Amino acid sequence: MALTPEDAQRIAHLARLDLPAAEAAAMLAHLNGFFSIVEQMAAVDTSGVEPLFTPLSAIQTVSLRLRDDVVTEIDQRQANQRSAPAVEDGLFLVPKVME
Repeated sequence: MALTPEDAQRIAHLARLDLPAAEAAAMLAHLNGFFSIVEQMAAVDTSGVEPLFTPLSAIQTVSLRLRDDVVTEIDQRQANQRSAPAVEDGLFLVPKVME
């Protein structure tokens, strides 16, 4: 997927960037280079490859050091909501800001 100069200008406009014509050509080359790398990566067949949770797991066995998921604090919902202007069924009520 090669971008055109118009695409680069549109991207700059969407990003609210002032992209002078002198810099547009360089930016277009950088963007097209990025997309060519993405296309190369997308072309690689990854079927049958298990995802890694860390790059180290490709070369050695890594055990995850996870703690048990246990409650460590008491429920303080009522105390936290005491200063709220409006609460209903344990939920903060806020004014509607969009129609």
